[in-house]
Amino acid sequence: MTIGKIELYDTTLRDGAQSEGVSFSVSDKLKICEKIDELGIHFIEGGWPGANPKDMAFFRKAKRLKLKNSQIVAFGSTRRAHVKAANDVVLKGLLGAETGIVTIFGKSWDLHVRDVFKVELEENLRMIEDSIAFLRSKGKKVFYDAEHFFDGYSGNKSYALKTLKAAESAGAHRIILCDTNGGTITSQVFEVIEEVRGAVSTPLGIHAHNDSDMAVANSVAAIQAGCVQAQGTMNGYGERCGNANLVSIIAALKLKLGLDCVSDLALKELSEVARYVAEICNMKLQDNQPFVGNSAFAHKAGVHINAILKNPRTYEHVDPHMVGNHRRLLVSELSGKSTILKKAEDLDLDLGKDDAKSRKILKVLQDLEHKGYHFEAAEASLELLMKRVMRQFKSFFDFESFKVTSEKKKGGKMTTEAMLHLKVGKENDRTVSFGDGPVNALDSALRKALKKFYPSLSEMYLTDYKVRVLDEKQGTAARVRVLIQSQDSDDSWWTTGVSENVIDASWQALVDSIEYKLLKDLKKGK
Repeated sequence: MTIGKIELYDTTLRDGAQSEGVSFSVSDKLKICEKIDELGIHFIEGGWPGANPKDMAFFRKAKRLKLKNSQIVAFGSTRRAHVKAANDVVLKGLLGAETGIVTIFGKSWDLHVRDVFKVELEENLRMIEDSIAFLRSKGKKVFYDAEHFFDGYSGNKSYALKTLKAAESAGAHRIILCDTNGGTITSQVFEVIEEVRGAVSTPLGIHAHNDSDMAVANSVAAIQAGCVQAQGTMNGYGERCGNANLVSIIAALKLKLGLDCVSDLALKELSEVARYVAEICNMKLQDNQPFVGNSAFAHKAGVHINAILKNPRTYEHVDPHMVGNHRRLLVSELSGKSTILKKAEDLDLDLGKDDAKSRKILKVLQDLEHKGYHFEAAEASLELLMKRVMRQFKSFFDFESFKVTSEKKKGGKMTTEAMLHLKVGKENDRTVSFGDGPVNALDSALRKALKKFYPSLSEMYLTDYKVRVLDEKQGTAARVRVLIQSQDSDDSWWTTGVSENVIDASWQALVDSIEYKLLKDLKKGK
């Protein structure tokens, strides 16, 4: 069949807000709204007006947004049982939001009608029809969410279709088939939608949840079966296992089916928008998220990298730049000569055509990774390692010694003191600093000692610290690996250290973080 224009409907601000750990302020919702608009999403569901003060405040402020592509949609339910639509508080709240489009949900599954609503099946049909007709009489376009439709269709096909026909007869502009429990498999979605299209003429949409890890596949299959609207959330946020990931849906529709749901220019912003929303949600964007994740186009095996360098299509299903992402070649113990040469080229290290140099770096790398280092997660330490091996790096300071002591007195707080001795050029420096713990005290002492020589260190700070025990069977004598993330005004970087002593491992990572910052500044002429 020929697929026509596809509508994208984002429900991050409502369904996505139900994700565990996510809580939006009004300001957050407005920022996300503007960002999603830049992507070219057609409809943005703002929330449930009347349900809470935050959503009401959002709809008031959203009127002042100058959106270029998106329309704000208010969300609610059908009228209550045995109440006139004109008197229903939820429908009044929807009108109060003053949006041109409203989405309401109703029950399609007779099990829910009987066990949750506890009303007659015919009354549920009247609730759907009356609510839509009332909103239409007030000049609203209505999208009808047929909640639990696929479960209802499986249990009582005749009644599930009656609910859709009630919505259609009342004038719904779109009927959205919802896999609310997320338990329907893709082939069933396709088959059911083909059957429903023969029973109703109103354009259909799909709203899938991800409890069976099929929400994106189900959404794409629904479009192939004839739906005109795909609903989802940015990065798949949502209750339980989440909603269909709208980011992946967009990429799949555009790049796999050739459907012009967003512009080519907007598609290149996909990774940036996904990361922006993740940041506001205070959720780490999953590294392995398709299309936009940090690892989506990361290659580690030497054979893969060798092929990628010859022809990227060998191990990449799309060009990463099309979705605003980039290729990463990971250097590890699995790397080959091609990986080392390419990484050296990226770092402006001239290895020439001397295979001995790349073999030397690879040997050092493999030996260190055998001891527990993890350079693919700490590329700043990797760059320093390669330059040290090739004798193309001169340290910015010389370490002499450090001593860390911790003390806790009865009824008091633990205190930690670090004493550090280092040399910068011919000048000796001894510094004492206190911290919340040994790593914090060492970090404070190191930067305190070096700031007078390298003032740019004042703009650098640590943002993350991770410790992993490498061999748990060794107990307290086990090696540990430390990863440290540092940040300045330009970017962030990771460094690593390994030792049987967590303070020593942390010191290695701290020193690398400082050395990398100073090397970076030197390159920029700071």
